[in-house]
Amino acid sequence: MLMLLNLLAVAAAYLIGSLSFAVIVSKFYGMADPRSYGSGNPGATNVLRSGKKKAAALTLLGDALKGLVAVLLARALQDTLGLSDATIAAVAVAVLVGHMWPVFFGFKGGKGVATALGVLLALSWPVALICALVWLVMAFGFKVSSLAALAATLVSPIAAYFLMPHGSWVMATLIIALLVLYRHQSNIKNLLGGKEGKIGGKAE
Repeated sequence: MLMLLNLLAVAAAYLIGSLSFAVIVSKFYGMADPRSYGSGNPGATNVLRSGKKKAAALTLLGDALKGLVAVLLARALQDTLGLSDATIAAVAVAVLVGHMWPVFFGFKGGKGVATALGVLLALSWPVALICALVWLVMAFGFKVSSLAALAATLVSPIAAYFLMPHGSWVMATLIIALLVLYRHQSNIKNLLGGKEGKIGGKAE
């Protein structure tokens, strides 16, 4: 029974992650599907390319909150349901996987930066704070969202190693970082080629 509850917690986290707020918010505002313009990524940065700042802000908030809520909910029910620390780690990874490959939207999801930040906030707010500060410094300094995201991603497992209480959570953070890097392959190529767009650049 305990094993079933642990598996259900991970499955629920995946389903929560599968709620693509970029698509949901865009539909609410009568906007084009964010997968159809700009970078094609259903995330806050691409929604911002539409020129709708409020929609982009709501997308960012929604994507971060689902990561935060999924992990906080699992932690709140940990003793009641007998969830292990490893299951909390699996929940953290599962909600991000849901965001990247959402079952409700044809498995075409975002790159996971906002959701990863929400997850980190639920696991360890000091780690999340460090990553957010790195993102802000890089974003304001270079005006390139993907570069800021990559810098924060690279810092996250290092911060987790020193600040998170469980080894499984540190491992989850490393897996999350690798997934975010994997989803940013095209951005990395563009950065190396000097072709990556600036924050707030208009959609084509």
